[in-house]
Amino acid sequence: MSEPVKGPASYFPSIEAKYGRPIAEWKELIRASPLTKHRELVSWLKSEHGLGHGHANALVAHTLAEGS
Repeated sequence: MSEPVKGPASYFPSIEAKYGRPIAEWKELIRASPLTKHRELVSWLKSEHGLGHGHANALVAHTLAEGS
């Protein structure tokens, strides 16, 4: 049996199902944004794209952890 996914990536299946975009597309949007701070990016995803706080936070945390 494989290990269950933990951390921010555990949100990815529900993000794709709820918002209809693949995770790679969300990460591209985050990387293309002129914003660089975690909190700013989370607020932007919530206000401009309608994501919930937990989903936006997970996407930003995972993307920023990967670097640019």
